[in-house]
Amino acid sequence: MPDSGPEPRPVRVGLVDDQHLVRAGFRMVLDSQPDLTVVAEAADGHAALDALARAETDVVLMDVQMPGLDGIETTRRLLTRPHAPKVVMLTTFDTEEYVVSALGAGASGFLLKDAPPEDLLAAVRTVHRGDAVIAPRATRRLLRHVGPLLGGDGAPDRRPAVRVPPELTPRELEVLVAMAHGLTNAELAERFVLSEATVKTHVGRVLSKTASRDRVQAVLFAFRAGLVRPEDLLGAADGP
Repeated sequence: MPDSGPEPRPVRVGLVDDQHLVRAGFRMVLDSQPDLTVVAEAADGHAALDALARAETDVVLMDVQMPGLDGIETTRRLLTRPHAPKVVMLTTFDTEEYVVSALGAGASGFLLKDAPPEDLLAAVRTVHRGDAVIAPRATRRLLRHVGPLLGGDGAPDRRPAVRVPPELTPRELEVLVAMAHGLTNAELAERFVLSEATVKTHVGRVLSKTASRDRVQAVLFAFRAGLVRPEDLLGAADGP
């Protein structure tokens, strides 16, 4: 019987929340999956920075509100480190201030604590693959907040805030616009009839050519360059 080779290493997850029961619940959900494993826990920001310096992690689930050092500042400091993990912010509130602050700190995702377990698991896997996650109920709030800042207020004579790099190919422009509409790599592959490996290559080139740290920054670039208008997406966003 041919050797199938070693099994893929599970995604290593860190949990940062000041409530022990919340961490225990998340750990139970995550450790029930063969491809996920919790490798670090902390109850506040300072303890998190220490624990995550000692344990290699791929994705961190970070509470926004904690005593001492909050999740926003903890994320900002964590992401200055070499080989920093991806961060998904967790909160019981979906106010636009939290969403914008989380993304501004460099988080790759924002999820509400009352999300069902399957959404939590999907968020960890999605962010680990390099995609971004924003809770649907927060999408409209986010777009309303950043729309005027990114030129999406409907002003007819507003000029794009940034220039589209001429080295972006037509296909890469299509990929960037689709990313701004929230498509994952799998959905991009289906739309453009490409393999996911090819999509990842296109996404990587888009990030490089737009000088974007991650997909979230690339999406903001697309708005600022006038490739996508926030009001174009409001009809698809959930909630008032």
